[in-house]
Order: sequence, then C-alpha cells, then structure tokens
Amino acid sequence: MEAPLYPDFPPDSSTPRGGQPAFWVGPRHLAGDDGRLYDVVADTLAGLGWTSLTIVRGRHGPDEAPEDRQVLRSTVLHISPDALRWAQWALADEPFHLGELPIAWQVSARAEASSSLAQWSAYFTPDVPGEAVVDFLVALEAHGQPAVPLAGSELVLDAVAAHGWFRDIDRPQAAATDPTFTSHIRLGEVPPLIQDADPQVLVAEADETGPAGWQAWAEPVLGAPCLWAASFAASVPHDLVAAFAASLSSTAPVLRRVLPEATQERLLRAPAS
Repeated sequence: MEAPLYPDFPPDSSTPRGGQPAFWVGPRHLAGDDGRLYDVVADTLAGLGWTSLTIVRGRHGPDEAPEDRQVLRSTVLHISPDALRWAQWALADEPFHLGELPIAWQVSARAEASSSLAQWSAYFTPDVPGEAVVDFLVALEAHGQPAVPLAGSELVLDAVAAHGWFRDIDRPQAAATDPTFTSHIRLGEVPPLIQDADPQVLVAEADETGPAGWQAWAEPVLGAPCLWAASFAASVPHDLVAAFAASLSSTAPVLRRVLPEATQERLLRAPAS
C-alpha cells in the first residue's frame, strides 16, 4: 500500500503566501488532472499550431449589461492545420457521461478533409491525467494518416507491461491492471454513443458484439465511483492508444497542486520546492 513520502506535508497544507503548494506525486494514473485539464491540453494544441474556435450561446435582454448575460452552452473546438484532426472541450456543453462521469475532451480524426464524418473519436473525463491526453494528441499530430493503424493491439499491453502493470490472467491479450489493481485498460465492447465510422458498429444488432475498442478507467475503491475514464472507438489506431497507455502508466512523477480526494492517501508525494 502506498503512503506519503512526507506525511508532515499534507496535500491541503497552505504555503506562507496562502497559495496551494506544489508536489511531485505518483503514481500518475491516480494523480488526477490538477484541475487544469482544459488548460494543459489547449496549451499543447496551440503549440502544435491548432486553431481554436469558441461558440457561446446564451440569453441577453435588451437592457441587460454584457456582464449579466446568461451563458447557456459553450463549446471550444481545436482544429489541426490539415483539418484531419480536432479536439472539442465538451464539459461546458452538456456532455454525455462515461462511467457516470461527464466527458471533458472528445478527440476525433478523419481520413480526408472532404469527409464530413469522423473516422473515430476518443473520449476523456475529468481527472484523466493531462500528461496522458497530451501524449495521445502529440502522437495523433505526428501520425501522417490518423485514420490508419500502424500496429496491432499488442502494442498497448506492451506499453503498460513495460511499466509494471499486470496482464489479466483470464484475458492476457486484451486487458491489464496496475499493481494496486485500481486502474485498468482493456480491449472490449465499447459503451453506447461512442462515435465510429466502422460500418460493423452501425449494423450490429442489440444482442451482437460489435468491433472492440480500448477502455481505461481508475476505480480507487471497488464498487465506488470511478476517478476517471477514457474510451477509444474501435477504429482508433492501436499505436495512438499505446501512446496514451504508456504515458498513463509512466512511473515518472508529475507536478500537482490539487490531489483527488479519493486517491490522495495512495499517492507518493514530495514537496516540489
């Protein structure tokens, strides 16, 4: 069982200036998103040259001051220079849920810019470590043909096994878990509403299993709500999922000021200064 490196420095202690102290923490898959999942991903996309578009919908009365305007829905969309990839911040736009958690980021790609449909989509809820989402997007940006897989599914499990995760005894070719059995990744049936252009997904009957996609989640306490969840449509290239999995399972510590309440007692941590 993991314990704080420095028990005299609780995660909610205050600094002399009243701000939140920073900690180096691990394991990464239980460290949350530091409450900065939008900023971390959006900054990365801006650095990659992606264009951002913001759509705001609301009500504004004739005699109402601009600052009193009621915003009902807002969407931030980031588009790659070649228009083959895009990422949408969906948390403020009435998102659907994954593992009873709202979707924060939806990332999509298509084979041709002339196509109006995404070839696949991937979904990330709040508290998915921002480093893992960023590494997924960096791999996506570097992928010359984002709708074409470059490797087999074994690459995903190899990525987490290299960082000490265990393959599932019953499904060693399709599932793995971290050494504390709190975080999981598996290849299997995708949840409802996951967008994929594979025609087999569209024609599958209610009692049939369609093409399998990767799912990942953290469940700190068995039977309790998940800390985070991520879902990849069946057509997401395995090499991109492997980039996410390698980052998620990385043993390198991450910098955090806000620790998830559900996992803070499981985290190793040391003051950053």
